[in-house]
Amino acid sequence: MTEPPTVIVILPGALQRLFPGSPRRVELAGSTVDEALDALDARWPGIRDRICDSTPAIRRHINVFVDGERAALDTPLAAGSTVIVLTAVSGG
Repeated sequence: MTEPPTVIVILPGALQRLFPGSPRRVELAGSTVDEALDALDARWPGIRDRICDSTPAIRRHINVFVDGERAALDTPLAAGSTVIVLTAVSGG
């Protein structure tokens, strides 16, 4: 069995404030966005629940991008991929 690739995850400030000690940028292993979120949750329990709902899917007010493209939980990750988690911004 091969090791999952190491990826970079960039978190929004809102999540950093909720999880003291979490850095803005973290390297972890994951073959999919789902696995990367599991790895985040292993380090900071409860962070996955802030990003995903119970269906499970990425929450409506959260956007996840992998290497600049909108992503879902099943989006595959390659070594060196950058996963950016953003809170949605609205206005009018």
